[in-house]
Order: sequence, then structure tokens, then C-alpha cells
Amino acid sequence: MMKKNLIFLALVFAVNSAMAQVKANTELKSLITQSFSYFPKVKEVENAITTAQEKVTLTQLNNLPEVNGNASYEYVQPKIVIPLGGTDFQFAPVHNLNGNVMASYALYDFGRVKANVAKSKDELQYAKHNADNVKAQLAYQVAVIYYNIVFLKKAISIQDSVINFLTDNLAVVQSKLNNGDALKIDLLNIQANRDQDQNRKVDLLNSLQKQLNLLEYTTGIKQNTGKAFDFEINLTDANAALSVAQTSNIDFLLAKDKIKQSQSDLEIAKLGDKPFIALNAGAGVKNGYVPDVAEMRFNYAAGVSFTVPIYNGGKTKQQIKLQQNIVKQNELAVESLSSNYKKDIEQALTDIQSNYERINNTKGQTEQAVYAQQLAATRFKNGVGTNLELTNASTNVQRALLTTLQYEYQLCLAKVELARLMGYQYW
Repeated sequence: MMKKNLIFLALVFAVNSAMAQVKANTELKSLITQSFSYFPKVKEVENAITTAQEKVTLTQLNNLPEVNGNASYEYVQPKIVIPLGGTDFQFAPVHNLNGNVMASYALYDFGRVKANVAKSKDELQYAKHNADNVKAQLAYQVAVIYYNIVFLKKAISIQDSVINFLTDNLAVVQSKLNNGDALKIDLLNIQANRDQDQNRKVDLLNSLQKQLNLLEYTTGIKQNTGKAFDFEINLTDANAALSVAQTSNIDFLLAKDKIKQSQSDLEIAKLGDKPFIALNAGAGVKNGYVPDVAEMRFNYAAGVSFTVPIYNGGKTKQQIKLQQNIVKQNELAVESLSSNYKKDIEQALTDIQSNYERINNTKGQTEQAVYAQQLAATRFKNGVGTNLELTNASTNVQRALLTTLQYEYQLCLAKVELARLMGYQYW
């Protein structure tokens, strides 16, 4: 069986080798593009990209010095004086005034700002890939809705042909009844069958309207002129398809982004026990200088500060250990994702193969059912056939046509699913 599957896939791949990887019609592409500008969720995730970009800019600004202006007034009592040379000498003013500009600059932070900028850039990349992921999911949803509508239109067309067939034969039965060649029960049976098929058509029309409502919800457009299951994708084996998915599918890109983010957090955690060197300077005017404590005088100061963590209860080591485990967890998540995707790809390929075979097998059944229906109608008109034969023949044609349509529909959706799994942006 496995050998048969491989031969089948090889033949299909050879037939499609000259085609593009994915072929989608212009209307579907247009609807998907329209959904990107219409659906609110896309705008939300695109705004998240802007937010992440602003965060990168903010983090980069930590490299610049900070300058602050300060002004203060303080009223102090009692007055600080001592007797000196027969007079009271004042050591501090009652009205303390101070105005200055202070500047600080991280002279060397052992890579803290650089690590945080790298983390912010990783978050920006994740936001971009997340926006792509939302678009890919939306494109898949629009494609499924699109081909649901095609399926329902075709099913309604089949239903119309059955109703027309029964209506024509209803006239024949009525004529036979008038001539005394048929029974009232024959007329009632055909009327009942036609009523049932009309109800089925109502159900299909209801489903079609719901799908059109969904199309409008996702794209803002409530029409679809598609008439064929014309979505095509080159087929290959599961391992090759998985390889494509691992480099193209947004889920894998997001998973790899999470690894990078956790690695950035690990690098930041490792800097927790590193020292910090800062340059500080300030200049301004204030009073309080003896001997004239009320006089406002210019003053300035500059220096270097060195801060080093000595003991924090082992928090830094524990934080590093935690981040290392998160990195490992995210790496394992990629392995799990690969396993799940291989399973889903194999399932999609199996669905494609089985539906190709089913469609091929139903061709003869459909031709036979149509011929039997024509023969039953002729026999019934000539008075050698029965109403039951006519009804059964009509039912068999309807069943054969709907079965083939169902297989074609399932085949198309399986191809759309395979394109989604492999990460093809067919729009």
C-alpha cells in the first residue's frame, strides 16, 4: 500500500512539475487581499508592530545621557548663629535657595542596554510574524468560505436538475392519470419526491446565504462568482513538505522567535551580577556659603560612581537557571510543532490521494446512473416502466452527482489545507 501511495504521489508530482507551487484564481486572491484591509484583527496586529517599533526606539534612548533641572526653596528655623568677635556670625541662611542642572551618563553598563535593545528587536520581529500569521489564518478562512460557496452553488444546480426532471415527469404522470393509464398514488409519489428535493434546495440556499454572510464579515464583499474547484498545489512527499513548512510556515517562525526572545532574556539575566559605572555632573547657583550665607554663588560638581552587586540571595543565579529552562522549553516546543505538522501534512496528502481515487471511481457510477435515469424515463413514457423505477433512477443520479461533487469539494479543501500547512502565500 505504501509503495502504491508513493507511486501515486510521484505521478501527480510529475504532472504538476511545470506548474507554480500554488495556483489560485484572481477572484480568490482579490478577496483575500481585500480582507487584509477590511478585517479589524489585521489592523490590531499591525498596530502592535508600531508599538513594538516604538519600544525599540525607547530602549535605544537609554544610551543617551539624562539631564535634569532642579530648583528648591527651604525656610529654616532657628537661625544658625554663634557669637564671634562680639557679633553673631550666621553659618546658614534662613531662606535656602538652590538651582542647578544635573547630568548623568552610563559610562559602561557591561552590555545591559545592548541586550535590552536586542530583546526589543526580537519582540518587533515577533509582532511582524504575528501579523503575518493573522493574515495567513484569514486567507485560509476566506479560501474555505470561497469554496464552500462554490460547493453550495454546484449542489443547488444539481438539485435544480433533479427538480426539473421530476417536474417534467410529473406532467407525464398527470397526462397518464387523465387518460386512465396511471394511478393517483403515482402522481402523489412524484409530488412528494419533488417537494422533498425543493426542501433540500431551501436548506442549501440557507447554507449559501450563511456563507455569503461570512464572506462579507471577513472581506466586506458579499458576492462570489467562482464556479470551479480550481485551487491547485504541487504535491510532494511528507518529509519534503515538512521541510518547506519549517522554513515558510508562520507557526514555525513564531516558535523560533520565542526561542530568540528567551535567549535574549537569558543574556539579560546573566548581566544581573555585573557592575555599573556612571558619570555624574552638575552645576548651578545656591546660597549658604560663608561668610555671606545669603549670597547666591555659582557651584559645580562632577564624579564617577561605581556600583557592584555583592549579595542578592542567589536571585541572579536562579534567574539564569529559570531562563535556561525557558529556552529549552521553547526548543522542545519546535520539535512538538514539527511532529504535529508532519502528522497533519501526511493526513492532507492522504486526503488528496483518496479523493482523487474516489472521483475516478465515481465517473462510471455517474454515467451508469444517468443512463439508467434516461432509460427509466423512456420506459415510463412508453408505459412499460413504473413510477418506482423512475423515482429510484432519479435518486441514484442525484446521489451519484452529489457524491462526486462532495469528493471534488473535499479534494479542493485538502489542497487548501496542504498549502496552509506548508506556509505558501498564494494570495
